[in-house]
This record gives sequence, structure tokens and C-alpha cells, in this order.
Amino acid sequence: MRTVSWEDGQIVLIDQTRLPHSFELIKTSEVPRVAEAIRRLEVRGAPAIGVTAAYGMALAALQEPSGSEKDLRAALKKAYEVLSKTRPTATNLFWALNHMMSFTEELFKSGEKDIPAALLAEAERMADEDVAINQRLAELGATLIKDGDTIHTHCNCGPLCAVDLGTAMAPVIHAHQQGKKIHCYTDETRPRLQGAKLNAWELAGAGVPYTLITDNTAAYIMQQGKIDMVMIGVDRVAANGDTAAKIGVYGVAVLARHHNIPFYAVSPLSTIDMSLASAGEIPVEQRDPDEVRIINDTLITMPDANVVNYAFDVTPNELITAFITEAGILYPPYEKTFKEAFANRES
Repeated sequence: MRTVSWEDGQIVLIDQTRLPHSFELIKTSEVPRVAEAIRRLEVRGAPAIGVTAAYGMALAALQEPSGSEKDLRAALKKAYEVLSKTRPTATNLFWALNHMMSFTEELFKSGEKDIPAALLAEAERMADEDVAINQRLAELGATLIKDGDTIHTHCNCGPLCAVDLGTAMAPVIHAHQQGKKIHCYTDETRPRLQGAKLNAWELAGAGVPYTLITDNTAAYIMQQGKIDMVMIGVDRVAANGDTAAKIGVYGVAVLARHHNIPFYAVSPLSTIDMSLASAGEIPVEQRDPDEVRIINDTLITMPDANVVNYAFDVTPNELITAFITEAGILYPPYEKTFKEAFANRES
């Protein structure tokens, strides 16, 4: 099923914080609850967050009783403010929110009579588009994977991180379905353990042979020559190719470069923020220190231990071999290839 969907006036989300021990759904018709789900990582992954936010905007419009232009604008502005304060790094959140706002303006100008219904239809279209884009990522990325290859990844980047199919694990799963004999090493991904809890669960469900390793095992695995390529999902990409992704990805990129291993970022174009020139302009989220102090409700250090808890780090563009996007596999110089990809999409 889809990570995020619409059912009988409610947004339906897979609660990713319950996996892999139980499969539970969140069903809500409240925008603040949608925001909470994003903030608490009950729904996570840049593409999934973006579509969830789009549904949240449609929900706000549908719940405005008067339907007047003034009241609809006010309801959407309020929803925008609530949702935009959840995760500062993920581009898709703001891309989706801004798209829904600009789409609303187009509807007003066109004289659309039922704007809430049109916004819901647009959110549904965005969800379908995300699945189609990820299918394209799967097909393109799989062309880089040869029979017998071993792929390394970090964090969760399979179906749960998007509406369906996923980003960096979509090519891996697709290659496996093609009959290629492959193997995937997945980092546990401290502090929230998305690799251990989610990526391993998805790979097992897809039948992909995998090995779960601790984050600090990656270097030794690469030193032994066991890795043929790295594929990772990303959360925000600057116009020059500098890339914010789950904390730890930068370290994996440095290791890959040292061991001459290709490092691929798998990303829909919606995650590329052409308004940001470079890494210095990417906001990096810091989260609750207790995410580090506590694992599965068990305190593992002193309750007042000093902690810094970055959710993301930034990988410089020179460490990235290529970006796998729906527009193709884009190689450096990224300033040029990104611009061409966006131009071709718009033409």
C-alpha cells in the first residue's frame, strides 16, 4: 500500500515509528495531527513528506465551511504556517506547500467553483506522479547495477520514504526483480535506526539479499573490497550539487571516495532546490537530544548527557559521482546538467 493516501475524508499514513514490530495506520482529518506526524517522523522521507503536506493543504481547504475566497486564503495560510514549521531541511515539504499555494491562485484566477475539490485532486495527482517518478528512478538506476554487484546504502530510502517504490532502494529492488544476483549492505543509521528498523524490513519484504551493519562498520566493509557502489536518498540538493541527506551520509561519501567506489544520489528533481547556490545556504535540522540518549524507551546514557543531534549533514558535490533523476543520470558539472534537466522538463 501507499505510505500516504486519502480515504473517506482522511489522510492515511503508515506509522513508520511502529515498524518493524507492528504495522499501524494513522488516519486523521486534522492538519495539526498531520504536522505532528511529519515532526515525529511517523511519516518521513522527502517525497513522502511533500505529498503528505499537499494532502494537508487540501484537507484545510475542505474543512473551511464558508468556501469564500477570503476564508479559503486564511485557512490555507494557517495550514501552510503549521506544516512549514515541521522539518526545515527537506526541500519537498516547501516545494509541495508552495505549489499548492500557487495552484490555488491559478484556481481563483480561472474562476474554479470548487477549489477544495480541485486541491484534493491536485494532491492525488502529485501522489500518482511521485510513484511514476520513482518507477523511472528504479529503471534508470538499475542500469548502473550489474549482475553480482553489492550496493551500500544509509538510512531508509525504499518505498516508505516516498508514496511508493522509493528512491535509492527502488533501483536495487528493481535490479533484483530483473533477476540480477545482487546484495545490499544497509547501515543501521543512528540515532533513529531507520536502516535497521525500516530499510532492512523493506529489503526483506522485497526478497533482496541484504546485510545490516552498524554505522561504524562501513569503512571496514569497503576496505575489504565488498562494495561496488553506494546509492543514497537525499533531502535537499543545492544548485551546485551540494547535498543534504541523513546524518552519516557525508562520512559514507568520504569513505567511498577513499576506496574509489562510485557514489550515487537518487533524487527526484523536486528535491533539487535551484534557489540555493551551495551547501552554506541549506538549513540543517537539529532534533531532540533524547533521540540520542534514549533507544526504544531505554536510557543508554546519563539523562542530562550533553548531546548534539543533527538530523542531516551536507555532502560536497565533488564527492557525488552522479544524480539519478527522472530526467536521466546527471553528471558534473551539476550547475549545467541541473539547469538543462529543468529546462527540458519545462519545454
